[in-house]
Amino acid sequence: MVMEVEEQDRKTSSFNTAFNALNILLGVSTLSTPYALMSGGWLSMTLLFVLAIATFYTGLLIQRCMDSDPNIRTYPDIGHNAFGRKGRLVISLVLNLELYLVATGFLILAGDNLHNMFPNFKLIAIGGRPTFILLVALLLMPTVWIDNMSTLSYLSATGIIALILIFGSLLWSGIFDGIGFHHRGQLIHARGLPSSLGLYALCFSGHAVFPTLYTSMKNRRHFSLVLRICFSVCVMTCGAIAIIGYLMFGSELQSEITLNLPRDKLGSKVATYTAIINSVSKYALVLKPIVDIIETRFQSLGGRRRRRCYSILVGSTTIVALTIPFYGSLMSLVGASTVVAISILFPCLCYLKISGTYRKLCFESLIIVFTVLMGLLVLVIGTYASLAQIIQHLLHHTTT
Repeated sequence: MVMEVEEQDRKTSSFNTAFNALNILLGVSTLSTPYALMSGGWLSMTLLFVLAIATFYTGLLIQRCMDSDPNIRTYPDIGHNAFGRKGRLVISLVLNLELYLVATGFLILAGDNLHNMFPNFKLIAIGGRPTFILLVALLLMPTVWIDNMSTLSYLSATGIIALILIFGSLLWSGIFDGIGFHHRGQLIHARGLPSSLGLYALCFSGHAVFPTLYTSMKNRRHFSLVLRICFSVCVMTCGAIAIIGYLMFGSELQSEITLNLPRDKLGSKVATYTAIINSVSKYALVLKPIVDIIETRFQSLGGRRRRRCYSILVGSTTIVALTIPFYGSLMSLVGASTVVAISILFPCLCYLKISGTYRKLCFESLIIVFTVLMGLLVLVIGTYASLAQIIQHLLHHTTT
């Protein structure tokens, strides 16, 4: 009885759960929503709402999967309960791939913004963006060695505060720094819609931690309400930043809106440095699950050798960031492939198997099948377009 009371005391309130969920959902992906809107045109905003509805629904499906078995604690557990060891393995691989690519994106984002602020900085013979990517990676190396999860959480629990600062800085730049909101934009840009899909999907990439948030709640009956609040706030915030950014810069928008802001203005500096600090502070936490796998697999190795493995992990993300330094295209690829799989496809497929809904024809099964087909369409079109964009960028870089 005492243990149950102590465990209940460690549970989080609905408010804290909503705060944690928003901190995850409102990440640096919001910086690319103006670019997503520019790529697809004003009508592409409907994709943001469609993806929000779909991912909100799959969040509820995750809750139902959790309720089916009290032993389910994590997302891979859901995969194991539905499809056995293969289900756990596939979900774990996709989850870790997403985390790896997102961490790589953090390096690119930091490098882009630092280079934008200090365009003439050089280190020995190396100059430009690669210099800052290397420096950021070296500075972040020790943070990956940190074993204390609470320390990493304190480093990264800045998402909402950072977003408020960036949002306020954008408004300040538009109103007081002479930029204004004069661009009309384009109604629709069909060729850019696939890129928009991936970047919009990236705004709803919190499903991997929903099981953890759900099990940590004092009152789990409020989880659906928490999801409604979080997804509503996320859609309004991402939509507002996208609209403001598009009105400010129109077709001149870059993959991160902070790159469009004038370097000499205070509001621009606040937004840029906040984006850098926010991305850098989350790097180690994002890689933590992969670090834990290394820790488990190589327990027999000494501390120095394990740290060497961690350093290789950081080095590999640095190499990818230097090889594919295209933040918008890489994040669009992540959104269209891994995020769609984790946030749309896997919850639907796992719920169909666990609940047995696939055996009967009903309204719910039709909705789930429709959601799966939509997810597959986004995955195929978005992934193909993002890969084609990356290859095109690489070919352009090799010829210049």
